[in-house]
Amino acid sequence: MTYNNNSWLFSRRTAIKFLAGVAGGMILHGQNPVVAQSSSQMKMTLGGVTWIGLTPFYIAQEKGFFADENLEVKLQIFGANTDYVSAFLANRIDGCISCVTSEAVVLADKGKDYKIVLVQDNSAGGDGILARNSITSLADFKGKKVAAEQGGVGHFFLLQVLKEVGLTGNDITIINADASTAAAAYQAGNVEIASTYAPFLSQANEAQPDGRIIYDSSKMPTAITDFYTFDSKYIDANPEAVTAFVKAIVKALDFLETNRDEAIAIAAGKLEITPEALAADLEGIELPDLETNLEMLANPNSDLYILKPLNAMAEFLVSQGQIKTVPDMASFIEPKFIR
Repeated sequence: MTYNNNSWLFSRRTAIKFLAGVAGGMILHGQNPVVAQSSSQMKMTLGGVTWIGLTPFYIAQEKGFFADENLEVKLQIFGANTDYVSAFLANRIDGCISCVTSEAVVLADKGKDYKIVLVQDNSAGGDGILARNSITSLADFKGKKVAAEQGGVGHFFLLQVLKEVGLTGNDITIINADASTAAAAYQAGNVEIASTYAPFLSQANEAQPDGRIIYDSSKMPTAITDFYTFDSKYIDANPEAVTAFVKAIVKALDFLETNRDEAIAIAAGKLEITPEALAADLEGIELPDLETNLEMLANPNSDLYILKPLNAMAEFLVSQGQIKTVPDMASFIEPKFIR
């Protein structure tokens, strides 16, 4: 695989620099000690990127569900997935929102001690690949330049899709761009192919008449699941805060079911898209409720149990040379906060 960074793209760290430089970055930035909360309001700082799966979080924030649980949550929105993964590895945030399957495996591979406490969403069309009409099939990707965030969810999804038609990363040239920039580059006509996710996926698809979504995650329903993850030291020091967070998110999911128009309007405002656009994009993801989360996190006999796709992703990343061995992913699943 070859990589190219053009001047019209924002500069991002490449996966190799990211993975190789994490240890040094942790030394340079230092490790923030985890301090147990006092009897006053509990606090946490989380990291994430712009993604429609944040809908329950924004509802909980706006409706005061976190405050009801005596919890103050600060969310830092990063420009790229690899940026918040780097911050989590360096202990600059307490947890991640929308930590996707591939990132969960990479974090484990890099020695991060964390736990998955709740499943945020399962992508069933919310992630996808845009292609010009001149690209008639996935096989036509060979020899093409593709905009995708190197080392991010769009990159790993792209590699899985290429595998279906007998191609590898060596058959394309990656133009390194985060999800929003990749979509904008495709929309502007700077690239023929881009891997991105909602809301950028649908926006670029609607704005660019010469093209379509050639492949989306509905065709690979177990490939992309997003999690709420927390640093293990933070959990040990502040279990009440994590319990409060989970309760607020579950309450937000219930509110989305019973007050859908208001809930979507709240999240759409935070995501800076129209309620109509968000409602359409939400059709491309599944937001598991508490009962489904119990199946996914606490029932090894269930077809929904997340260890299966986590291990499958780990094996895929080993086959692609992204990691050397399959981590013990079972040790990163913590269902006690939803029981």
